[in-house]
Amino acid sequence: MADVWKPDEDDVVDLSQIGALGWLRFALRAIPIVVLILICLTALLLLRLIERPLFGLGRPITPFITQFVCRNAFRIMGMRFSVKGTQMTHPGAVVANHSSWLDIFALNAAKRVYFVSKSEVANWPGIGVLAKATGTVFIERNPRKAKAQKEVFEARLKAGHKLLFFPEGTSTDGLRVLPFKSTLFAAFFAQDLKEILWVQPVTVNYYAPDAEEKRFYGWWGEMGFFPHLVKTLAVRKAGRVEVVYHIPLRVSQADNRKSMALECERAVQRGHHFDSKDI
Repeated sequence: MADVWKPDEDDVVDLSQIGALGWLRFALRAIPIVVLILICLTALLLLRLIERPLFGLGRPITPFITQFVCRNAFRIMGMRFSVKGTQMTHPGAVVANHSSWLDIFALNAAKRVYFVSKSEVANWPGIGVLAKATGTVFIERNPRKAKAQKEVFEARLKAGHKLLFFPEGTSTDGLRVLPFKSTLFAAFFAQDLKEILWVQPVTVNYYAPDAEEKRFYGWWGEMGFFPHLVKTLAVRKAGRVEVVYHIPLRVSQADNRKSMALECERAVQRGHHFDSKDI
């Protein structure tokens, strides 16, 4: 595992290499995905008008819409999607490595979860609306708000939500797993939660299309979202993504948040299909 990794300067997607057929493939995939998202987002928002007053924080219906969208987005992309391992049924959270915006689709397609994201995402055009609608928890890197954010975590966990976050703190080129930061693990050790919560480590593996570099699906550094989206959808034959579920870890059996973060990191690393010789 690479303990230290800084994104190199090769983080620019050259759209001049796409070609006319590539742009046509992009349009033929992008348009159906946008239509799918808009139709299902409308249905989700209408259902939330009923769901919210009846169930409060509970969302017994709308997560299925999110899962439907993500699974069918992969079908439209022509990207094969597979799952290994057993998803936990215990109350708790999921942690995963972070390689791309595609992680959102992959992890939602595999399991009904609620993402934890940096607060800036709430203001991103389009993506912010989708994140809010699907119940994303937004956090700020502000020590003064740590207590309030911890309380939000606890409320969502008590409501039975499977919270999912990326402990690496940034996305990578998909060739490595960075050291896990332990900050967000602290909420699991609340006195009235640690005896009932579990954390499941998950590895997301991307396999590049034929003849493309191994980090084809990686989205890192200053790489723009739109160019990466175009590259992903314009490829002649898409690659595949694999979601690997590892054995859940019981919070009460961990010494502290740091030991829990390290154990999760090691599990995710073991499931990662690249190793040091590939980097």
